[in-house]
Order: sequence, then structure tokens, then C-alpha cells
Amino acid sequence: MQPWQPLTRREGYLPIEDHGLIGDGRGCALVGRDAEISFMCVPRFDRDPVFCSLLDRRDGGGFMLSPDGVRESRQRYVDDTAVLITELRTDTGVLQVTDAFVLRPGARLEEDAPAAVGELIRQVRVVEGEVTLRVCLEPRGGARIRRRGEHWILDCVRQGISLRLWSSPPVTLPADGLTLHAGQELTLRLGWEESPSPYPSVETGLESTVRAWKRWAAFVVDDVPRSDLVRRSALTLKLLDHFENGAIIAAPTSSLPEYIGGTRNWDYRYSWIRDAAYTVFALRRIGLPSEAGGFLQWALEAARHNHQPRVLYDVDGEAPPPEVVDDGLEGYRRSAPVRWGNAAVEQTQHDVYGEILDCAFQWAATGGTFDATLWDWLAGLAGRAEHAWRSPDHGIWEVRTSGRPFTYSAAMCQVALDRAARLARRLKLPGDADHWAREAGQLTERILRHAWNEQTRSLTEHLGEGGALDASLLALPLRRVVPADHPRMVATCRAITEQLGAGRGLLYRYLPERSPDGMDHQPEGAFLLCSFWLVDNLTGQGKIEQAGELFERLCSHANHLGLLPEQIDPSDGTYLGNYPQAISHVGLISSAVTQARATRGVRPDLSTAAWFA
Repeated sequence: MQPWQPLTRREGYLPIEDHGLIGDGRGCALVGRDAEISFMCVPRFDRDPVFCSLLDRRDGGGFMLSPDGVRESRQRYVDDTAVLITELRTDTGVLQVTDAFVLRPGARLEEDAPAAVGELIRQVRVVEGEVTLRVCLEPRGGARIRRRGEHWILDCVRQGISLRLWSSPPVTLPADGLTLHAGQELTLRLGWEESPSPYPSVETGLESTVRAWKRWAAFVVDDVPRSDLVRRSALTLKLLDHFENGAIIAAPTSSLPEYIGGTRNWDYRYSWIRDAAYTVFALRRIGLPSEAGGFLQWALEAARHNHQPRVLYDVDGEAPPPEVVDDGLEGYRRSAPVRWGNAAVEQTQHDVYGEILDCAFQWAATGGTFDATLWDWLAGLAGRAEHAWRSPDHGIWEVRTSGRPFTYSAAMCQVALDRAARLARRLKLPGDADHWAREAGQLTERILRHAWNEQTRSLTEHLGEGGALDASLLALPLRRVVPADHPRMVATCRAITEQLGAGRGLLYRYLPERSPDGMDHQPEGAFLLCSFWLVDNLTGQGKIEQAGELFERLCSHANHLGLLPEQIDPSDGTYLGNYPQAISHVGLISSAVTQARATRGVRPDLSTAAWFA
């Protein structure tokens, strides 16, 4: 377990990294090292949060268990589960809090089936001495509180839901204090569904939930470096997975800043098509084909419902709500604005063609089939990709400027053409496979020629003159656009390391002063995924020892629970951006598998090997 550490706050807020994630495949919550639930969205990931004191310590609302005289605390997960234990040491004793979203009896998480009960359990036990504890349950926007029999009902008008709270021994709302002695317990059950709990006691609910998580985690392979972090990454991705349809959200939070005091604050509680191929590739390689298949099927279904595929969707495969600014919240550490919804859904991003065709390719490579209508639609996307790369778009980083002909977008148009050609040939589907293959090859040559800057000796962010460095170029070998050991790719890796390096193995994705993004040159943290891409490139270049050292440095940035953020402040290692970030955990998994192959003397595979022979 993590050593005891004092609780520290800045501007009244716990560090982002001092939180753990719990959930049930529909909703989730962050639990701080102070035992406060400071962000919770139920009954679904993208609903108006019931608690969000992480975004406003005074008005955000939270579920607090506040012992008197807290000196230090520590946190851990029950091994191979999403059940979280927080211990707090006070002047007079030690308190242990076990938190979990309850899963249905007999839940099998490897199946695409509902598992949520709609109930949060908080089991509090004094393990040493005595502790005086205050229980405070304050939904954002307040609630109409009433007593019904043995439980409290909180009608949350803002969120449009009612919460029910059971406790033993009874507590009084809105706040109550009680003193517990060693061996004594307080159990709290907070529910938001109409149906009663299927469990007669908190203990049976917790035991069943632990069994379900452990059974699922047993599928994850362990013959990889840092298998502990790989397993935790898999569990984290599962917590971000909408069990019923396979959608995986980018992060469970909104508006955690990419720079303290800045305005790079976005809502990530949605599913990006871009992340699908990366996520599926990673999950398949660590023994989780059902999650991979579920996400693929969801991504293809969501995208095909629209003539023009969207960049991101909600978990139902629909467009997220319009982006709005919430003036009622001050933002984490006063980093306003707080946003709900994401305007990137309206952007033009040409890479979506390649993301979808690569998803379809992986779907077919694992036994998935296409009906004529779906294949016609996919072939049409390849046809659009053939021309789309010539016009500007907003790119992988979703810049809020007028757009540029981004190299990554052109590369993903190449992926669309390449995968369409391979699918048509392999499955004998209608379409001009030779033409698509020829166009894909020519587009690769154009990228190598027109994105190359002779002065900087590197590929640059966009086609034509004047482009700056962009770490998204490191993804080109992973998508089999340019080999990792191609001389121009090797040179680009070197330039990115030198010019975008932030220290401790971290990379900035680009420099805002050289790559305008519409955010007035505001700084941001180092983008963790880009460093994992660099690990894979070094491995692909045969620099195995260097890649391994970098991988270990990146793993050292995981917090006490093995969780990773979107970005890291290189000056002090603190976390930035929405958290935990799915794609950072995908990067760790992919790099671990690549490292495992390399150490066994197997040629590192930087993309799906299926049908590339």
C-alpha cells in the first residue's frame, strides 16, 4: 500500500492525482484521498454531475466523510478490482473507507450486458482508536430532502434524479456527526434507480462486486513489462466502458485544465472515433477481444448513421449536446471556464475516414463481416478520403482556428485508402482495390516530400511550407503509413525529442507559439500519449534499451493507484487535463506489449499484424 502522506491542497483543491476512480459501466465517480466524492455522474457518464466540488469547492457539491483532526491518508484498490480503499489517520485513530459502485449478482463483465445496480456503497470502519466523523451529502444545486421510512430521499431538481440514502447506524441530513470506536462501522448506501437493491447487505454486495471484477481481470495477460500497470490500465479502460453497447469514453471528467489558470478546459465524457482503433488494438493484444469487438461494433454503428461521420459521439452514438460555458462554477483551482458538451463535434477532421476504415479492418480481421450496405458506405469513405486530404481541416488536436492541411490528417486518409484496398482484396469485395492501393502509395510519397522541412530535417505538422513540429507525426509508423526506421521518420523522432522534449521523458504535442491553435498561445502540459508513441518508434528503430528506459520513466508518472492523466506539468510532475485519460492508458498498454515482443526477439508490431503479410 502507498505510504501515509499528508493531505495537501492548492487554492483549496486536492491535486488531481490524489483521486481514484470507481464505476459500474454506466456512471462513475472520483474519490479523493480525503475520502470525498468530488465528481460523480449518474446514471450515465455524460449526465449533469450530482457532485462536482472538484470544479468548485464551495458550490460544486460533494459527498464528504470528514474526520476530525486528519493528519495523513493513503489509498489503494482491492487487487484486480475497481473497489477502492481510503485510509485516514487522525489525531485519535485510523479510519478506513471502502467505496464501490455495486455490480449485479453474477455479473460477467466480459459480456456486453448491463451490470449496474445503480448504487454506491461507502463502508466506513475504525481500525484503531476512535474517530469523530461528519457525514455531509450535498448535491450540486441543492436538493429537497425528505425522510421515507428507513432512508432519506434527495430530489435533485437540477440533475432530474432522486437519490436515496440508507445508513447504519442512522445519520441525519444534510449533515451529521458521530464518534466511532475501534471495530465499529458506518455503512452508507446511495442509490439512484427505482428498483430495490438485489443484495440483503452491504457485505454481500461488496463480495459479489469484488468477484466480478477479479473474474474479468483474470483475462488480462501478464507476460508484459509492468504487468501491474497494464492490468490497472485495463481495469481503468473497463471503468470507462459503457458495458451495454461497448462505447468507451475519453475520460470521466470535464474541464480539468491543461494549464492552471488557462482556458484549455474541455468536456471529455464522450467517445472519439479517433481513439477507437488505438483502444481496440491495445485491448486485443492483452487478451480482451470481447471489449475490442464491442467497441468496434459500436464505432461502426455510430459512424454509419451519419452521411458525414462525426469526430465524437455520446455513448448512444448520437451527437453530444452543444458546448456551453457554466458560469456557476469557478473551475478547478479557479481555472475557468467550465464547459459541458464539446464543440469539436462540428469540426472538419479528415482523419476520421482512416479511423473508421482501420476499425473496419480490425473488425474483419477478427471475424466480423460486412453487409452490402455497410461495405458501400465504407467504400464511399475511401473515395472521399482520396480527395479530402487536399483541403484544410482542424486536425487531431482539434485546433480552434481556420484549419490547415495537417500531415496527420493526410496520413489517415492514406490509411483509409490502404485499408479499403486490403479489405476488398482479402474479402473479394466490390471496388477498385488497385486504384485505392496506388493512391495510398502516392499519398505516402506526397507526405514524405511535401511535409518534409529540409532546414529542420524533419517532417512537419502540415503539408507545404511553414509547418512546425508536431508529436502526432510519431503515430505514422503505428498506423503503417511510414516505417519507424525510414530515414525521414528517424530524423523526425530526433527533432521531436530535441525540440518538443519537456524533460523526464515527456513531450509537448506542439508549441502553441509556432503552431497556432486559436487559444492565444496559452501554454499546456506535456501530453503523455506522445511519449508512449516515442517508445514504440524507438522500439521499431531497434533502439530497444533506450525504448525500455523511456518506458520505465513514463511508468513512474503513474500515481499511487496506477492511474494516468492526459497531461503532466513537467515542472513538478503534477497532473493536468481530464483524468484518468483513456488514451494514456492505451499508450501504456501498447508500449508494454511492444516492449515484450522486442525483449523476446520478436519483430515489434506497431499496428495490427492481421492481413499485412
